[in-house]
Formats: sequence, C-alpha cells, structure tokens
Amino acid sequence: MSQRKYPAVFMRGGTSRAIVFHEKDLPDDQAERDVIFLKVLGSPDPNGRQLDGLGGGISSLSKIAVVAPSERADADVDFTFAQVGVTDETVDYVGTCGNISSAVGPFAVDEGLVRGEEGVATVRVYNTNTGKTYHARFPVEDGAAGVGGSFELPGVSGSGAQITLEFMDPGGAATGALLPSGNPVDTFEIEGIGAIEASMVDATNPMVFVRAKDLGLSGGEGPGLIDARVEVMVNLEQIRAEAAVRMGLARDRREASESVQAVPKVVLVAPPLEYMDLKGEIIKADDCDIAARIVSMGKTHRAFALTGAMCLAVAARIPGTLAHEAARGGAGDIRLGHPSGVQTINAVVKETPEGPRAEKVIVYRTARRLMEGMVCVPSGS
Repeated sequence: MSQRKYPAVFMRGGTSRAIVFHEKDLPDDQAERDVIFLKVLGSPDPNGRQLDGLGGGISSLSKIAVVAPSERADADVDFTFAQVGVTDETVDYVGTCGNISSAVGPFAVDEGLVRGEEGVATVRVYNTNTGKTYHARFPVEDGAAGVGGSFELPGVSGSGAQITLEFMDPGGAATGALLPSGNPVDTFEIEGIGAIEASMVDATNPMVFVRAKDLGLSGGEGPGLIDARVEVMVNLEQIRAEAAVRMGLARDRREASESVQAVPKVVLVAPPLEYMDLKGEIIKADDCDIAARIVSMGKTHRAFALTGAMCLAVAARIPGTLAHEAARGGAGDIRLGHPSGVQTINAVVKETPEGPRAEKVIVYRTARRLMEGMVCVPSGS
C-alpha cells in the first residue's frame, strides 16, 4: 500500500503541539480531512500512545490547525482548530485552543501568508470555530517570526520570543452567551456527591468552574495525584457532562461523554495557597492570585490550557462566580498558579444593562516551528 503525502508544519504553540496545514493542501470534504487528521496523529490508539503517528498520547499533543488567507476585512488569516481523540476516533471542532492560537501568527508570516515587516508583526486571525477574532503580536527577524528571547513560559523549558495575544469580544464563543445559564452560579445534582455549585462561563471556550474543596481537594495537587483519584475524575466528568447539557452543547450526558469531549473543560479553583510545582519548586501563596487545575479530555493538564486561563481571567472579573470568589481582588494582571508554575493573564470585563460583557483577554505565549515537510497517510485510509 502506498502513502499519500501532505505538506505540513509541526509546531509548538504555548504548552501544546499541533500539525499545521494550509487549507489549500487538504481535500474539501470534511470527512476525508478527519481521516487524514486521525492517521497523521496516530489515532485511535487503544494503548494511548499514538505510536503510529505524530501525537503524544495526551490531549495537548493531539491537535490540528488549518490556516488559510482570510477574505474578511478584519482578519489576515482564518484558523480552524481540531482536537483529535487519542484512544477514539473523535475529531472535535467545538471550541478552540489558545495555545495553538499562538502558533498561527508565526506560521502565517513564515509561510508568506502575511508579510513580516522587520520589528514587530501584528497578525489578525479569525477563528472559524468560535467566530471570534484575535490579534497576535510578535518579533520578526530577517522576514521570519523570531524565536529567541527572554520570556519564560511555565511548562516549557527555556525561554523564547514573547507572543502577545489579544482576544477581542471573547464572550459567547461557543454558546452565544458569556453566562450561558444567565447565572454566575448554578447548582448541579451529581450522583455520588449530591448538590454542588458550579459556574458556567463561555469566553474563548466554554468552561465549568467548581471549588476544589467541594471535590475533597486543596487545589494545589499535581496532575498525577488528581488523575489517580478515580472517584474525583468520575465526578468531574459527570459535572462536565451536565454543564455541556445546560450550555446547549449536548442533548444529554451520554452524548456529552461520547461525542462532545473537548468542551466544556472543568476547572478546579481555590484561593491562593502554597504548593510544589512539577519542577519541585515551591509556589508561595503570595506568588499567585488564584490556584487552579484544568481537566481536558479526561486528564489533568500539566500546565493550564490557554483558553481555560483566558476564560478564568474573565470569570474572575464577574462578581458571583466561583472564580471571582477564589481570586485575590485587584484590577491588574491575574497571576494563575497551576501545576507548572505561575502565568500572567488579564481580562477587561464591563458591566452593561444586559449584564457583564467581556471586551478582551490578554495573554502571553511563545511558539516555535519544530519541523516542516510532508506527512504520510496510507492510501487505503
């Protein structure tokens, strides 16, 4: 059996990795594209390794980006994100990925989709998943996206060139409403727990926030310790599935668990506390404004999904949400304590007669092109 070859670039964006394609190099039929994406990453793999592909066995390393020139007046390129299942055949287009969003601007400049003027480039990106636009600013050197710099991103070794992302009007990206239920807090009835409070917020991606203490956690645990608590993970999936139904993303909990796995993600929040990060360094309570852990595709993230951090920043600005309750007050940057360290985020939320409105979210990332060439897909796939 021969193999078909497709031009592609392997990139790290923030704390994730993705295979990035030009839309023009892919078939028009979505089902055909999905087969390509699954084969390229090595899914489904019941062993969870994606050994026969370029995936890394976890959700943050099982991603696809498709980029094309934009016909919109407010964007330079269009970006479509796909979250590919590791052990199953799902290719999910609900929501987007903030980490991979940071790779799109540099890709566009390096591929000649946007002219890179020496100095600092601003690339306007329209995300087709959410219908939202964001601006990516980063250095350009010799016509290409710069990679060297002193900015350190928790969860990524070394340092790199800082990429500033401004997500405009991020509210209601997937559901059409910043607060999908209209409430900052709702009560769920969860088997094995009973009544538990949760905040459903949709900004860049839909998230459901719960107190870590309500699940018997401090909020300072590492990913391995949380994942090992089987009853906790089962309860978190029940909460996530219930939120998916209430947000209108799934018809029932079963559909949410089987077909809508990427969103909403569950975020455990706690007030600032002292804990040890994955490098073995102590994060003091004074070093962060909120502690949080995010669960994505059934696994606790080793850092923090960027769209989750952005949604958390917005939620922390909305009085009454559990994120607002847990966060240290203040109008400046929010220092988020997660398993790999502390990251800085910010959000501008205004009160209007119709309720809170998220004007923009600002985050900082690094990205790097790792490999370029052709990816191979068996012809009989």
